[in-house]
Amino acid sequence: MKKIFAGFILPLLIISFTCLSSCKDRSASKQKKNEEKELVKQIPGQIESHVYPLPTSAEVIKMLTDLEVGYIIGISNPVANSKKYFISSTRAINLGVFGADLSYATLYNQQQSVIDYLDVIRSLSNELNMSKIYNEDMYTKIKQNFDNKDELVKILKGTFNDTYAYLSDNDQQPLALLVVGGAWVEGMYLTTHVSEAAYQIAGISKVLLEQKKSFDLFLDITKPYLNDPQVGDFVKRLDPVKKVYEGIGTSLTDKNIQDITKVIGDVRDQIVQ
Repeated sequence: MKKIFAGFILPLLIISFTCLSSCKDRSASKQKKNEEKELVKQIPGQIESHVYPLPTSAEVIKMLTDLEVGYIIGISNPVANSKKYFISSTRAINLGVFGADLSYATLYNQQQSVIDYLDVIRSLSNELNMSKIYNEDMYTKIKQNFDNKDELVKILKGTFNDTYAYLSDNDQQPLALLVVGGAWVEGMYLTTHVSEAAYQIAGISKVLLEQKKSFDLFLDITKPYLNDPQVGDFVKRLDPVKKVYEGIGTSLTDKNIQDITKVIGDVRDQIVQ
């Protein structure tokens, strides 16, 4: 997502700067031109720091609703678990987890669960100094659009994007990556545990294959931060998932899906406990 976005916007911005330069007086100072070039060079980093790097859990869960997979009560991380998260890394990971659970409740019109998850997310975000993102206005927007899933996805995507951008822009990139990782794991958990026999649901295989691309991208963007103990530990937990995904091709067998389901469940148990 990030690369596509940057690849589309950057050429337009470069063209704009070129046009502006050509319209100026030929005697414009060399210093001014250098300043413009420097601004163009800075754009990719600015774009990347503001763009959530993976498909959000809202987009993944939207696929489940499109497949008409039923909602399962009690599958999400219980809000009571939030009291167990005392350090910034576990708070960040489970902010991502609860964000996925919020998407699940929202897109399945579970209004009381939406309220509950917004409350717990607001509490965690306050502890991570992000109170302005998860405010009262968010629930109002969700409530007004309960019958419009596309608009709900936009709202949730915007929130994920704001969360990632805030942490990235405040020199907390490791925590930003943990939020992304937690959301990815929970989105996968919900996808693979929506049924006692999820592999029999038409379309689930396609969703899981698409998530392999997201998983590979997540591993790529964490590479510069693997020396950070929190990021390194989280990525290490994903080794069983990596091993399963490395053993599949362009399609999934029932055994592949069962294996993915098991390793995702194991990882999820570790991060929410």
